[in-house]
Amino acid sequence: MRRGAGRALAGAVLAAAALAGCSSSADEGDEGDDDGARTSSSSPSSSSSSSDGTAKNGDRDAGRPAVKGLTLGGPGSPCALPVTFDLAKDWKPQAVEVEPGSELAELGEQGTVTLVCEIDAKPAGNLGYLRVWAGKKAGGDPRTALEAFVADEPNAAKAAYTETEAGSVAAVEVAYTVGDDPPGGSKPERAFAVATPGGPVVVHLGGMDEEEHRQMLPAYELARESLKLG
Repeated sequence: MRRGAGRALAGAVLAAAALAGCSSSADEGDEGDDDGARTSSSSPSSSSSSSDGTAKNGDRDAGRPAVKGLTLGGPGSPCALPVTFDLAKDWKPQAVEVEPGSELAELGEQGTVTLVCEIDAKPAGNLGYLRVWAGKKAGGDPRTALEAFVADEPNAAKAAYTETEAGSVAAVEVAYTVGDDPPGGSKPERAFAVATPGGPVVVHLGGMDEEEHRQMLPAYELARESLKLG
């Protein structure tokens, strides 16, 4: 089993069993579907917004910008990364260390990059994750890294690549779908990649389904627009 049913457990299993130096969280015992989609009684049923019109966490209006929380990646942040970017308020980051050769190593590797940080949207009222993946080969072409990332995703289809910027850094972004034919259907996913002196970095957003993905896009866009090289 490479990554069909196995990838569906990646969020729950990696967070619970393949993390080194990370404390366990309330996610333990939850069952995950593709991007850490887990049952939660804390998901809000109504929308709320701040006085300046920006969306609070859990807001169901995905057209509004995300409210900024902490900045991830720098000294003292939960995940040490070769880049920094802003997280949406209440999203919870957790560093991931994939032990080479371990039983779970394949779940934490995709294409040429390895999972290094997992950012849970559940405290903000959504079911999904932003995940940060990093390569070890210095420099490198972000498009090549992104194409390899998508190619290693089972049932990925309709990939559309765009030259863009993450903050002021040259980047490549991809939007694609993952899933089988009905009744399950497909769902959208999105990722962007940048080159750093230490290797390529891929930031990926999935989600339980199309609606959850749409609601989390402002958090993904905040990460992309605020990114800086570390």
